[in-house]
Amino acid sequence: MKKTFVLLLLSLPFLLSAQDSDTTYWKIGGVSSLSFSQVSLTNWAAGGNNSVAFNSYFSTFANYAKGRSIWENNLELGYGLIKQAEEGFRKSDDKINIATKFGRSLSANNKHWYWSMNFNLRTQFANGYSPKDNDTPISKFMAPGYIVVAAGLDYKPSKFFSMSYSPVTGKITIVNDDALSAAGAFGVMPGENSRSELGSYLTAQFKKNIMENVSLESKLQLFSNYANKPKNVDVNLENALMMKINKYLSASLINQLIYDDDIKIPTYDDQGEKIGEGPKTQFKNIFGVGFAYQFGDKKGK
Repeated sequence: MKKTFVLLLLSLPFLLSAQDSDTTYWKIGGVSSLSFSQVSLTNWAAGGNNSVAFNSYFSTFANYAKGRSIWENNLELGYGLIKQAEEGFRKSDDKINIATKFGRSLSANNKHWYWSMNFNLRTQFANGYSPKDNDTPISKFMAPGYIVVAAGLDYKPSKFFSMSYSPVTGKITIVNDDALSAAGAFGVMPGENSRSELGSYLTAQFKKNIMENVSLESKLQLFSNYANKPKNVDVNLENALMMKINKYLSASLINQLIYDDDIKIPTYDDQGEKIGEGPKTQFKNIFGVGFAYQFGDKKGK
């Protein structure tokens, strides 16, 4: 039921655009890709493991502009699986990211500065497990889930770059699982299913074809909690480099950096025993070559 609600929320901008009698105000498009890799070794003197990996990626947008008003909507989904040696499949990527922003220009003659309202939801599809424990989930759908609601100013000097600053921002961390909630996972108080924070929020986005058949999209999100360690800024930086080989084949390089002072990541010794935990900078890199399809309008040329 909860997943159905999220999918309905994600599709709302696209349903509304379909109802608009004048579609010239809407730009809708996106890209989807599926990549596959395999390593097979037999009597390989240098050693190594057989492996199979799949990665899927889907990104779409529905943007509206009319007069002094703009409404930008983005949906980004990613899921990947990897199997090494005799181990079963484990996920290597898993994300749901929805962002919507409504803005209105400060004046009729000003096309660069807007009053804006932002909403962002981040979560995942499936259970996640520690490399040391394949039975006990350490994350689930909406555990965690991050919701950000912000009001402030949006600066759009060009079609391919925008930046927003919101001095009044609410951030909610949701842990919709009793076991993870009882453990105080992702910064919630033990036994609580959510944690609310009030702070400031800065976002920046860049998307452009930097050369023929090569596009770069970068997103930066910074959040500072006014009441608790405001200098320990939460960081979420994502970069996606898409390289088109031909109409249906492409290569992609996607990386993400996260720092959240409220997320405690365990540290293990050489024997696999947990020796401590604390906030750490998280990195994720995904490289794939496979099938890709771009549809609709092209954004950020």
